[in-house]
Amino acid sequence: MTLHLPKKVTIIEVGPRDGLQNEKNFIPTAIKIDFIKRLQETGLQEMELTSFVSPKWVPQMRDASDILASCLNPKMKHIVLVPNRKGIELVLKTPCRAVAVFVGVSDEFNKRNSNKTTAESMKELVPAVTELKGKGYFVRACISTAFYCPYKGKIVEADTIKLCQQFIDAGVDELSVADTIGMAAPHESYSLFSKITEYFPNHLITAHFHDTRKMGLANIYSALEAGIVRFDTSAGGLGGCPFAKGATGNVATEDVVYMLSRMGIETGVDGTKLVSAIDLVRPYLSSPIESAFYRLHSTAE
Repeated sequence: MTLHLPKKVTIIEVGPRDGLQNEKNFIPTAIKIDFIKRLQETGLQEMELTSFVSPKWVPQMRDASDILASCLNPKMKHIVLVPNRKGIELVLKTPCRAVAVFVGVSDEFNKRNSNKTTAESMKELVPAVTELKGKGYFVRACISTAFYCPYKGKIVEADTIKLCQQFIDAGVDELSVADTIGMAAPHESYSLFSKITEYFPNHLITAHFHDTRKMGLANIYSALEAGIVRFDTSAGGLGGCPFAKGATGNVATEDVVYMLSRMGIETGVDGTKLVSAIDLVRPYLSSPIESAFYRLHSTAE
């Protein structure tokens, strides 16, 4: 059997932002900074650092300015998530040059997330993307509920592709297409990403899988077969979604790196150093680390 797999894959670490945002207890800023700096030493080249969101809704991110002041590394691409115009104004005041915007394919999810329909969010985001590109920023568009919505159920593939097209037309550099509630099955991963890579062959396409039903690694494998070579992952499998009850974190970075390594696919990321980074933040987390690689290699009690 011939496997149509790449020789190299890019890992985008989202643990400091997507991973920690759902933690109920505030993690000290100094711990977050040390966590990020250890992750920076693993060989990762791209990372979501934090987000400029309302502290009222996501209190864990209230130290975004302090994180950026301490953690920007010129050797890496660091990304800041911004939900709206206010977030964009804040990021424009920082040295960070890569920005992520987000919207859900599902109106129901989007209303709970940003109090707007998908169309209303896009009406605000399209001119924002144009402005950011005009100022020389790298812009990443995060497409939430690309497969399933916790309120609506299954999402029609054509709706996800239509939203991707709107962002491509607006000029974004990257699409991060997310299985927000971790419900996609491998055949659905292959189907959607095959179409996306066919329709948008000249753009950066990233797959973002949550591991709620333990299908994350299988979905990554299917996406690899569909031509995807970029994946969002979270050290320790940290994360969840405040607006998707029961959704767990992203697929664990260390498990993904191990699987790809066993398949002969290069990531440039050191799994042992990932474990060291997770060891630092683990005592401050509300849930145990369930990553197989971490459990087998950590010496932390």
